[in-house]
Amino acid sequence: MPDRTFYWVEFQAIMTVGATFNLVLHWLGMLKTLFSLPRTVWLIGLISFVNDAASEMLYPLMPLYLATVLMAGPKALGLIEGIAEATSSIFKLVSGVIVDRTKKTKPWIVIGYFLAGIGRPLIAIANSWAWVLCIRFTDRLGKGLRSSPRDALLAESVQPNQRGITFGLHRSMDNAGAVFGPLMAAFLLWMQVPLRDIFLWAIVPGIVAVALALCLKEPPREQVAVKPFSWSLEGLPPQFKRYFLVAGIFALANSSDMFLLLRARELGVPQEQIPLLWAAISLITTIFGTPLSALSDRFSRKHFILIAWAAFAFFYIAMSFSGISLWMLCGLFAIYGLFKAATEGVEKALVADLAPQGMAGTAFGWFNLVSGLMLLPASLIFGWLYESFNPSYAFLFSGSCAVIAFLLLAFWVFHSQQEQRVNI
Repeated sequence: MPDRTFYWVEFQAIMTVGATFNLVLHWLGMLKTLFSLPRTVWLIGLISFVNDAASEMLYPLMPLYLATVLMAGPKALGLIEGIAEATSSIFKLVSGVIVDRTKKTKPWIVIGYFLAGIGRPLIAIANSWAWVLCIRFTDRLGKGLRSSPRDALLAESVQPNQRGITFGLHRSMDNAGAVFGPLMAAFLLWMQVPLRDIFLWAIVPGIVAVALALCLKEPPREQVAVKPFSWSLEGLPPQFKRYFLVAGIFALANSSDMFLLLRARELGVPQEQIPLLWAAISLITTIFGTPLSALSDRFSRKHFILIAWAAFAFFYIAMSFSGISLWMLCGLFAIYGLFKAATEGVEKALVADLAPQGMAGTAFGWFNLVSGLMLLPASLIFGWLYESFNPSYAFLFSGSCAVIAFLLLAFWVFHSQQEQRVNI
């Protein structure tokens, strides 16, 4: 009688070969789709790469600059980042609404990158954290003016079944810049270039980003009647409104990433390695952002976001513990990178799925508003808990908010089967 173990081994081998074959087919199909994407998608990705290279070259240095040069603590950091991101979020909504009415995206994208390009280098001449706040305000104002128009332009440039891979590609190229930028910062620190001089160098990629934005072209658009704007979210479907609320709760957990770098420094990461750590996160997001977002075009975007939010909660709760070894810290930051890869493109693709025709700019405006506006209380609360009590309380607060958002998304947002679409 034949050995059952032999058949079981053969069955496992066949399944493994089949899974590998399907994986290869998926990658080949993804590459074919990538190269067929319109020129506008690739150009926006290139602009984001250049802009983020400048932004992320300075981002991991901000906590060090505030603490060592301007003598400001976590409370000031929380106030600066909270106000800056809240400003960005408000103007994301304003620009999104304007885009739906004017059907013009390019002017706002160009102005947004121009303001960011001239704002970042001015940090080098700031002599107090209040001046840094004003400069960050200008930088984030630029982000607010360009983000919703850019996202609407991406959504309108491709077919609905290509939104996941499109936003994933954009976020991957954006994060590729976030790899290059910190590496440049680490190199300049290694060359003993003063922090102020590093901020001045950011003007070069800023000029390049504006020049590339001027090359964008508006796509042909159908004339669709747009409902009057209402602060009550009128015209947007019920599931978008519920998702909007839950995204706000999750945003309350997602305070400024600068606190993560500050925590890493306290846990023993050398100062010159902080930019490298941030670059590693961006590298992970760059590598996995596009394939994970592409998978969401075939499977459930909701499930992708749920898994990522669970990883986020685990990361923040784990970061509340002291005595974490360097290797454990690297592993935790790798999880955080995967969280960003699995959400940055997929969340925006889900917004595009839920947005009614002709209201993509408004939908992205509302989503960006709540995601960024909640960063103000999130950063203020986090900074207050961090400095007044203990860093552990701050990280546990964020982890708890993430768990609540996870449960609401899982059991409330899409509770009606009739409201769900195939890929949600």
